[in-house]
Amino acid sequence: MPAAVVLLGAQRFEPTLGEAVAELGVKGRIAVITAGWQEREDEDEDLAAHLDGRTVNLRLHARGEQVFREDAELRRAHRERQVALRSRRDFYRIRLEHALEADRVIRHRAPPPDVAIEQALASAEAVRLIDASLVASCARLRGEFEGRWALADRPAVARQRKELSELVAGCDAVAIAGGHVATLLNRFALFGMAALLRGKPVFAWSGGAMLACRQVVLFHDFPPQGPGAPELLDEGLGLVPGLVVFPQPEERLDLTRRDRVQNLVQRFAPARCLALPARSRLTWIEGRFEAVHGVVELRDDGEHGPFRPGTEAAA
Repeated sequence: MPAAVVLLGAQRFEPTLGEAVAELGVKGRIAVITAGWQEREDEDEDLAAHLDGRTVNLRLHARGEQVFREDAELRRAHRERQVALRSRRDFYRIRLEHALEADRVIRHRAPPPDVAIEQALASAEAVRLIDASLVASCARLRGEFEGRWALADRPAVARQRKELSELVAGCDAVAIAGGHVATLLNRFALFGMAALLRGKPVFAWSGGAMLACRQVVLFHDFPPQGPGAPELLDEGLGLVPGLVVFPQPEERLDLTRRDRVQNLVQRFAPARCLALPARSRLTWIEGRFEAVHGVVELRDDGEHGPFRPGTEAAA
């Protein structure tokens, strides 16, 4: 496990990463992962300047493209796996939307209070089963892919993994930026990055903060086409247990809708649902929350307020 994990609010307009790095006493170089920016991952000048030029960009997206150029067989197999994953997520989305619509109809009824509570819990359990089915399906596909293709033994992959291991070993910490979270997940898996985080402080924000949790949830209450249903994308790294995080709530989460907040909390219980607004920060060290600044917790009554952790996160 990492020596510490710090989850941060978005860094583009109000960066606080430097404060968090100083708070943990990190003075050396910092390995930076901007693969979620995809083709723009080299455009890290502002991030490098914010950290006084101490960054080493690992270029995971570009390294992945290089692997696929060198290993056409693996590229075809990876593409086929991605098509299979997308197909399963399409069917997952159909089932999820129907289950959430059934829950909406049920919640508009006016049964006795005990029946209302019973049915709300039943709806949440139905959605959790749909989520769990997706996770199991994704895990099975990944396992089959990795078992068949033995990524660590493919020369193009092995060469990149060796270089990455050496680069990370020479850094005192790792920073994971946001962007396209599915790309982050893919590149982390391709290069076995989770193992390289052991013993180092990890700083993560936006999509990177989502990746750090066990469940990666896609959400947006204000898209042009109208509010969509929050979707479970896949399992993340699980660096901080018992949390589901929602970055940039100012732009993406309608906290005035008590019914939607309540649905989220019930759906992902016993994990705690946390919003990470600008300038927020959450520090996890050796099984404890050591510092919390500006983090918002969503509650099962549909309300929200400052996150006040106990000594440990939910299991």
